[in-house]
Amino acid sequence: MSKLVWDAAGQRFYETGVKQGVLYVQSSTGTYPSGVAWNGLVNVTESPSGAEANAQYADDIKYLNLYSAEEFGATIEAFTYPDAWEECDGSKATEKVKFGQQSRKSFGFCYRTAIGNDVDGSEHGYKLHLVYGAMASPSEKAYGTINDSPEPITFSWEVTTTPVNVDIEGFKPTSILTLDSRDFTETADKAKLTALEDALYGTANADPYLPLPEDVVSIIKTGSPRGATGSTQ
Repeated sequence: MSKLVWDAAGQRFYETGVKQGVLYVQSSTGTYPSGVAWNGLVNVTESPSGAEANAQYADDIKYLNLYSAEEFGATIEAFTYPDAWEECDGSKATEKVKFGQQSRKSFGFCYRTAIGNDVDGSEHGYKLHLVYGAMASPSEKAYGTINDSPEPITFSWEVTTTPVNVDIEGFKPTSILTLDSRDFTETADKAKLTALEDALYGTANADPYLPLPEDVVSIIKTGSPRGATGSTQ
């Protein structure tokens, strides 16, 4: 038997920051090749919805609750965006002329947030967030005059998602995966996490891509990617 202890040294955790954003425009085959760095991320706000209870009554009592499907959405805010984002934001160019109100492409996205505590600060650990099947809605852009207190414009997009299939028995389709670096404490485990990051961010010999959910699990199991372009080879 042991007595509960609150706020012990090293146990005061918190999350902060957002960085190392990567955009992966979805291909016609449903994979997410050719990741590009997204500089200037300011905020990524995750906004899950659904999973609402629908009470059912029988025999003059509350019989059970049925829950609606859960959906994942987000808001991305940034000072700037990569060129590849324009086709996800409804722009298409010809002869250096950009046309708005064009078809929008689906995309994948990953970003990293920091985990801190009272001992290590914000360097204690981090989380990787992998988003699939995302689409951006048109957003407002407010251009203002330059004055004596100039500020850069921030762009913001509302993002909705369509879950992708998960080729793992017992798991439903999903739009979001999360990995916590604190779960990879052994040397071999850290190498597997590094292998996943090599896939996400690229190496000197391989382009970055977003592995599909079952490929992420395979990399974490084996320490090596299943396919070089996000396909399940």
